[in-house]
Amino acid sequence: MHQSQSDEEQYGHTAVHVSSPAPGRRRKIVAVASLATLLVGAVVVDRVAAGRAESRTAEAFQEGMGTPQRPSVHVGGFPVLTQLARGTLRHVDITAHDIPARGTTRPLPVTELTVGLDGLKTSGSADEAHARSVDATAFLSYEDVSQALGVDISQGDEPGRVDATVSLPLVGDVTVSAAVSAASGNHIAFTDIRVAQGELIPPAKALLDKALEEPVPLRNIPEGLRLQSVTTSQSGISGRFTGEAVTFRPGSTTA
Repeated sequence: MHQSQSDEEQYGHTAVHVSSPAPGRRRKIVAVASLATLLVGAVVVDRVAAGRAESRTAEAFQEGMGTPQRPSVHVGGFPVLTQLARGTLRHVDITAHDIPARGTTRPLPVTELTVGLDGLKTSGSADEAHARSVDATAFLSYEDVSQALGVDISQGDEPGRVDATVSLPLVGDVTVSAAVSAASGNHIAFTDIRVAQGELIPPAKALLDKALEEPVPLRNIPEGLRLQSVTTSQSGISGRFTGEAVTFRPGSTTA
């Protein structure tokens, strides 16, 4: 019985004993921890550099487009430091809102502009930025389009079409349907106009002709971008733009 108790005490003592790692294993643990620290530090430094590049790009874009608020900018790819060292960022995404229209009798602001830039060259100044190629989408809300044209614009009953409505005393609403398309010179054209509701009496026709007869210019798009296509949605009209060797600088919008 006494021997059994001694064995239990010895077993219990052995069970709680922990040996120290071998020297070789300790060196490996220290090396792994050091490497992890270096990697975390490198990521932090790279993100700081990316943040600075994003801030400078946003500043140049805001100066060039005259936006009330600085746009959001995201620099893609890792690491960013090596891209900055080469002087070219592989890909940058920009989203800007409420870009004002200038120099036109029918100012049509861009509600939202999303821009993807490939090969964005950096410089020592925030005054301008150069991109090898650009793919952009300009979204025009129906509210902004209606204010610019002077008639109520809404989604049409078919893809690629919008409804234009005027309200006249004693007559009520008169609505026409129009196809929306891209026209040369970064213009949006309204064609194939059909009466959808009401009687197109002369006063209503005059108002609608004034709004729809001439293509509407988009004068607040970065110079060098060309309108390729136009689509409609429930909330507005979207135009897709592309361009090569585009420069963003103060005042560098189509006028």
